Amino acid sequence: MARMYARRRGKSGSRRPLSSWHRETAPEWMDLTQKEVEKKVVELYESGHSTSEIGITLRDSHGVPSIVQVTGKKITGILKEKGIAGEIPEDLTNLMGKAMGIRKHLKVNKKDVHNKRALQLTESKIRRLVKYYRKEHVLPEEWKYKPGTAELVIRGVKK
Repeated sequence: MARMYARRRGKSGSRRPLSSWHRETAPEWMDLTQKEVEKKVVELYESGHSTSEIGITLRDSHGVPSIVQVTGKKITGILKEKGIAGEIPEDLTNLMGKAMGIRKHLKVNKKDVHNKRALQLTESKIRRLVKYYRKEHVLPEEWKYKPGTAELVIRGVKK
């Protein structure tokens, strides 16, 4: 939250300790090896977890502080290497799901102007993210966000 009299945000927030994220190798106290972590990532992804859920599960349940430190690759890099990564990034998929939910709400509540604005903001974020992913060659150049096709994409990702 912003300060009352100064237009800045405070410094508080959670950060990793300097010693843990500064290291380039896995900590000595870790039990899992690089191969075991990669196997666990693939296993969790195939059981229906998203990449962010995989990171949280490995951190909380298996004691892996950072997958990049252990494997040298991010979760999506591991999944792409195995050939099972989705074609649309997770953050874009989540935004499209949010827009789909707002559209469904607006069909029933036509006069809800606050959510009309929320839909505009969400779709603006989607367009900016698509522009970035096209520039980075994550999405093909001709890929375009359309609300009708987004529903099909989201259903295909969820299955």
